[in-house]
Amino acid sequence: MRSVRSTSVPRRSTSVPRLAAATAFTALVALVAPVTTAGAAGAGDDNSHRRSCVASRPPAHGRAADIMRIAEQAKAEMDLKSVILRVTVDGREVVTGALGESMTGVPAEPAMHFRNGNIAISYLGTLLLRLVDEGAVDLDAPVSRWLPDLPNSEGITLRMLGDSTTGLADYVTSPGFGESVYADPFRQWSAEELVAISTRQDRWYDPGTNWNYSHANFVLLGAAIEKITGTRLDVLLQQKVLGPLGLTETANSYTPDIPTPVLHAFTAERGTYEESTFWNPSWTTAPGAVETTDICDLARSAVGIGSGELLSPASYQEMLNPGTVGLGTPTAKCPQTVCIAQTEATHYGMGVLVVNDWIAQHPLFFGYSAAQAYLPCAHLAIAVSTTKGRNAPDGHTAHIITQRIAAALAPDHPIPDFG
Repeated sequence: MRSVRSTSVPRRSTSVPRLAAATAFTALVALVAPVTTAGAAGAGDDNSHRRSCVASRPPAHGRAADIMRIAEQAKAEMDLKSVILRVTVDGREVVTGALGESMTGVPAEPAMHFRNGNIAISYLGTLLLRLVDEGAVDLDAPVSRWLPDLPNSEGITLRMLGDSTTGLADYVTSPGFGESVYADPFRQWSAEELVAISTRQDRWYDPGTNWNYSHANFVLLGAAIEKITGTRLDVLLQQKVLGPLGLTETANSYTPDIPTPVLHAFTAERGTYEESTFWNPSWTTAPGAVETTDICDLARSAVGIGSGELLSPASYQEMLNPGTVGLGTPTAKCPQTVCIAQTEATHYGMGVLVVNDWIAQHPLFFGYSAAQAYLPCAHLAIAVSTTKGRNAPDGHTAHIITQRIAAALAPDHPIPDFG
Protein backbone atom coordinates (compact mmCIF):
# COMPACT_ATOMS: atom_id res chain seq x y z
CA MET A 1 0.00 0.00 0.00
CA ARG A 2 1.21 3.47 -0.77
CA SER A 3 0.59 6.39 1.54
CA VAL A 4 -1.76 9.39 1.35
CA ARG A 5 -0.56 12.20 -0.83
CA SER A 6 -1.45 15.81 -0.22
CA THR A 7 -4.07 17.53 -2.40
CA SER A 8 -2.06 20.64 -2.75
CA VAL A 9 0.28 19.65 -5.50
CA PRO A 10 0.07 17.32 -8.48
CA ARG A 11 1.32 14.01 -7.20
CA ARG A 12 0.83 15.37 -3.63
CA SER A 13 -2.73 16.21 -2.77
CA THR A 14 -4.79 16.80 0.44
CA SER A 15 -7.18 14.52 -1.11
CA VAL A 16 -5.18 11.67 -2.44
CA PRO A 17 -5.84 8.55 -4.36
CA ARG A 18 -3.05 6.38 -3.00
CA LEU A 19 -2.14 6.96 0.63
CA ALA A 20 1.56 7.13 -0.28
CA ALA A 21 4.60 7.06 2.39
CA ALA A 22 -0.73 13.29 -1.91
CA THR A 23 -1.91 34.40 -28.69
CA ALA A 24 -4.73 32.08 -29.13
CA PHE A 25 -7.01 34.22 -26.96
CA THR A 26 -8.22 36.67 -29.59
CA ALA A 27 -9.78 33.81 -31.52
CA LEU A 28 -11.00 32.22 -28.32
CA VAL A 29 -12.85 35.30 -27.07
CA ALA A 30 -14.57 35.64 -30.43
CA LEU A 31 -15.93 32.12 -30.06
CA VAL A 32 -17.26 32.53 -26.54
CA ALA A 33 -20.97 31.75 -26.35
CA PRO A 34 -23.47 34.04 -24.63
CA VAL A 35 -24.18 33.34 -20.99
CA THR A 36 -26.53 30.37 -20.67
CA THR A 37 -28.46 28.71 -17.88
CA ALA A 38 -25.18 27.06 -16.90
CA GLY A 39 -23.87 30.39 -15.62
CA ALA A 40 -23.40 31.07 -11.91
CA ALA A 41 -26.43 32.12 -9.90
CA GLY A 42 -26.47 35.27 -7.83
CA ALA A 43 -25.40 35.12 -4.22
CA GLY A 44 -28.88 35.94 -3.02
CA ASP A 45 -30.67 33.20 -4.96
CA ASP A 46 -32.62 30.67 -2.92
CA ASN A 47 -32.94 26.99 -3.80
CA SER A 48 -35.95 27.53 -6.05
CA HIS A 49 -33.91 29.87 -8.27
CA ARG A 50 -30.69 27.87 -8.49
CA ARG A 51 -29.22 27.71 -11.96
CA SER A 52 -29.10 24.43 -13.80
CA CYS A 53 -25.63 23.19 -14.75
CA VAL A 54 -26.20 21.68 -18.19
CA ALA A 55 -24.04 20.58 -21.10
CA SER A 56 -23.50 22.85 -24.08
CA ARG A 57 -24.86 21.86 -27.45
CA PRO A 58 -22.40 19.38 -28.99
CA PRO A 59 -19.85 21.60 -30.75
CA ALA A 60 -19.07 20.77 -34.40
CA HIS A 61 -15.92 22.86 -34.71
CA GLY A 62 -13.86 25.60 -33.09
CA ARG A 63 -12.35 25.81 -29.63
CA ALA A 64 -15.26 24.09 -27.91
CA ALA A 65 -14.89 21.10 -30.21
CA ASP A 66 -11.12 21.07 -29.61
CA ILE A 67 -11.67 21.00 -25.84
CA MET A 68 -14.14 18.11 -26.02
CA ARG A 69 -11.77 16.22 -28.33
CA ILE A 70 -8.98 16.61 -25.75
CA ALA A 71 -11.31 15.24 -23.06
CA GLU A 72 -12.44 12.32 -25.19
CA GLN A 73 -8.88 11.34 -26.06
CA ALA A 74 -7.77 11.61 -22.42
CA LYS A 75 -10.73 9.55 -21.23
CA ALA A 76 -9.85 6.73 -23.63
CA GLU A 77 -6.10 6.94 -23.05
CA MET A 78 -6.34 6.89 -19.25
CA ASP A 79 -9.37 4.60 -18.93
CA LEU A 80 -11.43 7.18 -17.05
CA LYS A 81 -14.97 6.34 -16.05
CA SER A 82 -16.05 9.97 -16.40
CA VAL A 83 -14.77 13.38 -17.42
CA ILE A 84 -16.82 16.49 -16.62
CA LEU A 85 -15.52 19.92 -17.59
CA ARG A 86 -16.35 23.57 -18.05
CA VAL A 87 -14.26 26.32 -19.63
CA THR A 88 -15.11 30.03 -19.52
CA VAL A 89 -13.57 33.28 -20.72
CA ASP A 90 -14.62 36.53 -19.04
CA GLY A 91 -17.09 34.40 -17.07
CA ARG A 92 -18.87 33.36 -20.28
CA GLU A 93 -19.20 29.74 -21.29
CA VAL A 94 -16.91 28.33 -23.96
CA VAL A 95 -18.03 24.76 -23.35
CA THR A 96 -19.60 22.61 -20.62
CA GLY A 97 -19.63 18.85 -21.09
CA ALA A 98 -19.75 15.41 -19.50
CA LEU A 99 -18.37 12.14 -20.86
CA GLY A 100 -18.73 8.59 -19.62
CA GLU A 101 -20.70 7.22 -16.69
CA SER A 102 -21.31 7.95 -13.05
CA MET A 103 -22.27 4.32 -12.47
CA THR A 104 -22.75 1.51 -14.99
CA GLY A 105 -25.55 2.61 -17.29
CA VAL A 106 -25.91 6.03 -15.61
CA PRO A 107 -24.47 8.79 -17.82
CA ALA A 108 -22.30 11.44 -16.21
CA GLU A 109 -23.90 14.90 -16.22
CA PRO A 110 -22.52 18.39 -15.48
CA ALA A 111 -24.96 18.86 -12.58
CA MET A 112 -23.56 15.88 -10.66
CA HIS A 113 -21.92 16.65 -7.33
CA PHE A 114 -18.44 15.48 -6.36
CA ARG A 115 -16.00 16.07 -3.50
CA ASN A 116 -13.87 19.18 -3.94
CA GLY A 117 -11.11 18.37 -1.41
CA ASN A 118 -8.49 21.09 -1.19
CA ILE A 119 -10.48 23.48 -3.37
CA ALA A 120 -11.98 24.39 0.01
CA ILE A 121 -8.49 25.34 1.23
CA SER A 122 -8.49 28.14 -1.33
CA TYR A 123 -11.73 29.30 0.29
CA LEU A 124 -10.06 29.15 3.72
CA GLY A 125 -7.23 31.35 2.43
CA THR A 126 -9.67 33.86 0.97
CA LEU A 127 -11.74 33.82 4.17
CA LEU A 128 -8.65 34.58 6.25
CA LEU A 129 -7.68 37.46 3.98
CA ARG A 130 -11.22 38.85 4.02
CA LEU A 131 -10.98 38.96 7.81
CA VAL A 132 -7.69 40.83 7.39
CA ASP A 133 -9.38 43.33 5.06
CA GLU A 134 -12.12 43.82 7.65
CA GLY A 135 -9.54 44.53 10.36
CA ALA A 136 -10.65 41.49 12.36
CA VAL A 137 -7.28 39.72 12.33
CA ASP A 138 -3.56 40.36 11.89
CA LEU A 139 -1.79 37.76 9.75
CA ASP A 140 1.29 37.96 11.95
CA ALA A 141 -0.55 37.49 15.24
CA PRO A 142 0.58 34.41 17.21
CA VAL A 143 -2.13 31.76 17.39
CA SER A 144 -1.45 31.08 21.09
CA ARG A 145 -4.37 33.36 21.98
CA TRP A 146 -6.84 31.09 20.18
CA LEU A 147 -5.03 27.74 20.17
CA PRO A 148 -3.28 27.66 23.56
CA ASP A 149 -3.06 23.85 23.56
CA LEU A 150 -1.02 23.77 20.35
CA PRO A 151 2.63 23.13 21.32
CA ASN A 152 4.81 26.25 20.82
CA SER A 153 1.78 28.14 19.50
CA GLU A 154 3.35 31.45 20.50
CA GLY A 155 5.83 30.96 17.63
CA ILE A 156 3.17 30.18 15.00
CA THR A 157 1.14 32.89 13.27
CA LEU A 158 -2.04 32.86 11.22
CA ARG A 159 0.10 33.56 8.16
CA MET A 160 2.14 30.41 8.80
CA LEU A 161 -0.99 28.30 9.05
CA GLY A 162 -2.37 29.79 5.82
CA ASP A 163 0.80 29.44 3.77
CA SER A 164 1.89 26.11 5.34
CA THR A 165 5.19 27.25 6.86
CA THR A 166 4.67 26.10 10.47
CA GLY A 167 7.08 23.16 10.29
CA LEU A 168 4.34 20.76 11.43
CA ALA A 169 4.61 17.27 10.00
CA ASP A 170 1.84 16.23 7.63
CA TYR A 171 -0.36 13.65 9.31
CA VAL A 172 -1.36 12.29 5.89
CA THR A 173 2.20 11.15 5.12
CA SER A 174 2.87 9.94 8.68
CA PRO A 175 3.72 6.22 9.07
CA GLY A 176 0.61 4.11 9.43
CA PHE A 177 -1.95 6.80 8.60
CA GLY A 178 -2.67 5.53 5.11
CA GLU A 179 -3.03 2.01 6.38
CA SER A 180 -5.52 3.20 9.00
CA VAL A 181 -7.61 5.02 6.41
CA TYR A 182 -7.70 2.05 4.05
CA ALA A 183 -8.41 -0.42 6.86
CA ASP A 184 -11.59 1.51 7.72
CA PRO A 185 -12.46 4.06 4.99
CA PHE A 186 -15.77 4.84 6.74
CA ARG A 187 -14.10 6.02 9.96
CA GLN A 188 -14.99 9.49 11.24
CA TRP A 189 -11.76 11.31 12.15
CA SER A 190 -11.85 14.22 14.61
CA ALA A 191 -9.75 17.35 14.23
CA GLU A 192 -8.09 16.57 17.56
CA GLU A 193 -7.01 13.10 16.37
CA LEU A 194 -5.57 14.45 13.15
CA VAL A 195 -3.64 17.32 14.70
CA ALA A 196 -2.26 15.00 17.41
CA ILE A 197 -0.66 12.81 14.74
CA SER A 198 1.29 15.85 13.52
CA THR A 199 2.13 17.45 16.86
CA ARG A 200 3.48 14.32 18.49
CA GLN A 201 6.25 14.33 15.88
CA ASP A 202 9.23 16.68 15.96
CA ARG A 203 8.88 19.84 13.92
CA TRP A 204 10.49 19.51 10.52
CA TYR A 205 11.94 23.04 10.84
CA ASP A 206 11.49 26.22 12.84
CA PRO A 207 8.22 28.02 12.05
CA GLY A 208 8.48 30.44 9.13
CA THR A 209 11.88 29.21 7.91
CA ASN A 210 10.79 26.66 5.29
CA TRP A 211 7.73 25.27 3.52
CA ASN A 212 5.98 21.92 3.32
CA TYR A 213 2.42 20.95 2.63
CA SER A 214 0.77 19.82 5.86
CA HIS A 215 -2.93 19.11 6.22
CA ALA A 216 -2.62 19.91 9.91
CA ASN A 217 -2.07 23.59 9.12
CA PHE A 218 -5.51 23.94 7.57
CA VAL A 219 -7.30 21.96 10.26
CA LEU A 220 -5.73 24.36 12.79
CA LEU A 221 -6.50 27.41 10.67
CA GLY A 222 -10.18 26.45 10.60
CA ALA A 223 -10.18 26.05 14.39
CA ALA A 224 -8.42 29.41 14.89
CA ILE A 225 -10.87 31.26 12.62
CA GLU A 226 -13.81 29.79 14.54
CA LYS A 227 -12.28 30.97 17.84
CA ILE A 228 -11.52 34.44 16.44
CA THR A 229 -15.01 35.02 15.05
CA GLY A 230 -17.12 32.92 17.40
CA THR A 231 -18.82 31.50 14.32
CA ARG A 232 -18.81 27.97 12.92
CA LEU A 233 -16.47 27.57 9.93
CA ASP A 234 -19.07 26.32 7.46
CA VAL A 235 -21.30 29.31 8.29
CA LEU A 236 -18.41 31.75 7.81
CA LEU A 237 -17.41 30.21 4.48
CA GLN A 238 -20.99 30.48 3.27
CA GLN A 239 -21.33 34.09 4.42
CA LYS A 240 -17.99 35.40 3.18
CA VAL A 241 -16.95 33.20 0.24
CA LEU A 242 -19.50 30.76 -1.17
CA GLY A 243 -22.48 33.11 -0.99
CA PRO A 244 -20.73 36.19 -2.41
CA LEU A 245 -19.34 34.11 -5.31
CA GLY A 246 -22.76 32.60 -6.04
CA LEU A 247 -21.59 29.02 -5.41
CA THR A 248 -25.08 27.65 -4.80
CA GLU A 249 -24.09 24.00 -5.35
CA THR A 250 -21.05 24.03 -3.04
CA ALA A 251 -21.59 23.04 0.57
CA ASN A 252 -19.98 21.50 3.63
CA SER A 253 -21.23 18.27 5.13
CA TYR A 254 -20.39 16.78 8.51
CA THR A 255 -21.28 13.32 7.14
CA PRO A 256 -20.03 11.39 4.07
CA ASP A 257 -23.29 12.08 2.23
CA ILE A 258 -23.30 13.85 -1.16
CA PRO A 259 -26.30 15.81 -2.49
CA THR A 260 -28.07 14.35 -5.51
CA PRO A 261 -27.35 14.03 -8.35
CA VAL A 262 -24.15 12.23 -7.34
CA LEU A 263 -21.04 11.58 -9.41
CA HIS A 264 -19.98 8.16 -8.13
CA ALA A 265 -16.30 7.31 -7.69
CA PHE A 266 -14.38 4.04 -7.90
CA THR A 267 -10.83 3.07 -7.04
CA ALA A 268 -8.48 0.09 -6.84
CA GLU A 269 -6.42 1.64 -4.05
CA ARG A 270 -7.18 -1.23 -1.66
CA GLY A 271 -6.26 -3.87 -4.23
CA THR A 272 -9.66 -4.43 -5.83
CA TYR A 273 -11.72 -2.07 -7.98
CA GLU A 274 -14.59 -0.89 -5.74
CA GLU A 275 -16.93 2.02 -5.19
CA SER A 276 -15.48 4.74 -2.95
CA THR A 277 -18.14 7.43 -3.30
CA PHE A 278 -19.19 7.42 0.35
CA TRP A 279 -15.87 6.72 2.00
CA ASN A 280 -15.53 9.21 4.84
CA PRO A 281 -13.58 12.37 3.86
CA SER A 282 -13.35 13.72 7.43
CA TRP A 283 -9.54 13.45 7.40
CA THR A 284 -9.03 15.67 4.37
CA THR A 285 -9.26 19.16 5.90
CA ALA A 286 -10.86 21.29 8.62
CA PRO A 287 -14.36 20.33 9.83
CA GLY A 288 -16.71 22.80 8.18
CA ALA A 289 -14.69 22.81 4.96
CA VAL A 290 -15.29 19.22 3.82
CA GLU A 291 -17.32 20.09 0.75
CA THR A 292 -19.01 18.88 -2.40
CA THR A 293 -19.60 20.92 -5.55
CA ASP A 294 -20.51 20.69 -9.25
CA ILE A 295 -18.56 21.66 -12.35
CA CYS A 296 -20.30 25.01 -12.89
CA ASP A 297 -19.50 26.09 -9.35
CA LEU A 298 -15.93 24.85 -9.82
CA ALA A 299 -15.46 27.05 -12.89
CA ARG A 300 -17.01 30.03 -11.10
CA SER A 301 -14.74 29.30 -8.15
CA ALA A 302 -11.69 29.35 -10.42
CA VAL A 303 -12.63 32.87 -11.52
CA GLY A 304 -13.64 34.23 -8.12
CA ILE A 305 -10.63 32.91 -6.23
CA GLY A 306 -8.10 33.32 -9.02
CA SER A 307 -9.03 36.94 -9.72
CA GLY A 308 -9.14 37.93 -6.05
CA GLU A 309 -12.67 39.17 -6.60
CA LEU A 310 -13.47 39.27 -2.88
CA LEU A 311 -10.16 40.75 -1.75
CA SER A 312 -8.48 44.13 -1.58
CA PRO A 313 -5.51 44.55 -3.97
CA ALA A 314 -3.11 44.18 -1.03
CA SER A 315 -4.72 40.96 0.16
CA TYR A 316 -4.82 39.57 -3.37
CA GLN A 317 -1.08 40.05 -3.61
CA GLU A 318 -0.74 38.43 -0.19
CA MET A 319 -2.68 35.44 -1.47
CA LEU A 320 -0.37 35.09 -4.47
CA ASN A 321 2.80 35.29 -2.39
CA PRO A 322 2.63 35.47 1.39
CA GLY A 323 6.40 34.95 1.63
CA THR A 324 6.83 31.35 0.43
CA VAL A 325 9.02 32.08 -2.60
CA GLY A 326 12.49 30.68 -1.95
CA LEU A 327 11.28 28.24 0.71
CA GLY A 328 10.82 24.48 0.42
CA THR A 329 14.45 23.43 0.90
CA PRO A 330 14.88 19.72 1.75
CA THR A 331 16.33 18.98 5.17
CA ALA A 332 17.03 15.83 7.17
CA LYS A 333 13.45 15.85 8.50
CA CYS A 334 11.81 17.39 5.45
CA PRO A 335 13.00 15.48 2.35
CA GLN A 336 12.68 16.45 -1.31
CA THR A 337 9.47 14.44 -1.60
CA VAL A 338 7.83 16.71 1.00
CA CYS A 339 9.69 20.03 0.92
CA ILE A 340 9.35 21.27 -2.64
CA ALA A 341 11.38 24.28 -3.78
CA GLN A 342 9.27 27.42 -4.18
CA THR A 343 10.19 29.76 -7.03
CA GLU A 344 8.74 33.03 -8.24
CA ALA A 345 6.99 31.16 -11.05
CA THR A 346 5.80 28.11 -9.13
CA HIS A 347 4.98 28.22 -5.44
CA TYR A 348 2.31 27.86 -2.79
CA GLY A 349 0.43 30.99 -1.87
CA MET A 350 -2.28 31.52 0.75
CA GLY A 351 -4.37 28.41 0.08
CA VAL A 352 -3.65 28.38 -3.65
CA LEU A 353 -1.01 27.17 -6.08
CA VAL A 354 0.69 29.74 -8.27
CA VAL A 355 1.95 27.83 -11.31
CA ASN A 356 3.52 30.08 -13.91
CA ASP A 357 0.73 32.57 -14.63
CA TRP A 358 -2.09 30.35 -13.37
CA ILE A 359 -3.85 30.33 -9.99
CA ALA A 360 -4.91 26.78 -9.27
CA GLN A 361 -5.90 23.97 -6.93
CA HIS A 362 -6.44 20.29 -7.65
CA PRO A 363 -7.78 17.73 -5.15
CA LEU A 364 -7.10 14.03 -5.53
CA PHE A 365 -8.46 11.28 -3.25
CA PHE A 366 -10.73 8.23 -2.98
CA GLY A 367 -11.10 7.89 -6.76
CA TYR A 368 -12.00 11.57 -7.29
CA SER A 369 -9.73 13.94 -9.18
CA ALA A 370 -10.53 17.56 -9.95
CA ALA A 371 -8.81 20.79 -10.96
CA GLN A 372 -9.61 24.48 -11.10
CA ALA A 373 -7.22 26.84 -12.86
CA TYR A 374 -7.47 30.55 -13.74
CA LEU A 375 -5.27 32.63 -16.03
CA PRO A 376 -5.77 36.28 -14.96
CA CYS A 377 -4.22 37.86 -18.05
CA ALA A 378 -6.81 36.19 -20.28
CA HIS A 379 -9.71 35.77 -17.82
CA LEU A 380 -9.63 32.08 -18.75
CA ALA A 381 -11.01 29.49 -16.31
CA ILE A 382 -10.71 25.70 -16.65
CA ALA A 383 -12.57 23.27 -14.38
CA VAL A 384 -12.26 19.49 -14.71
CA SER A 385 -13.52 16.54 -12.67
CA THR A 386 -12.67 12.88 -13.36
CA THR A 387 -13.37 9.44 -11.94
CA LYS A 388 -11.38 6.28 -12.55
CA GLY A 389 -12.02 3.18 -14.63
CA ARG A 390 -10.64 -0.23 -13.76
CA ASN A 391 -7.31 0.34 -15.49
CA ALA A 392 -6.88 4.06 -14.83
CA PRO A 393 -3.34 5.06 -13.87
CA ASP A 394 -2.35 6.47 -10.52
CA GLY A 395 -1.94 10.20 -10.52
CA HIS A 396 -3.80 13.40 -11.18
CA THR A 397 -5.85 12.81 -14.31
CA ALA A 398 -7.93 16.01 -13.98
CA HIS A 399 -4.72 18.03 -13.77
CA ILE A 400 -3.39 16.34 -16.91
CA ILE A 401 -6.54 17.22 -18.85
CA THR A 402 -6.36 20.79 -17.53
CA GLN A 403 -2.75 21.03 -18.74
CA ARG A 404 -3.78 19.84 -22.20
CA ILE A 405 -6.67 22.29 -22.47
CA ALA A 406 -4.38 25.12 -21.36
CA ALA A 407 -1.81 24.11 -23.98
CA ALA A 408 -4.49 24.29 -26.68
CA LEU A 409 -6.08 27.57 -25.60
CA ALA A 410 -3.08 29.41 -24.14
CA PRO A 411 0.10 27.92 -25.65
CA ASP A 412 2.18 30.83 -24.34
CA HIS A 413 1.05 30.06 -20.78
CA PRO A 414 1.58 26.33 -20.09
CA ILE A 415 0.56 24.77 -16.79
CA PRO A 416 3.52 22.78 -15.41
CA ASP A 417 3.53 20.04 -12.83
CA PHE A 418 4.15 21.37 -9.32
CA GLY A 419 6.83 19.33 -7.58
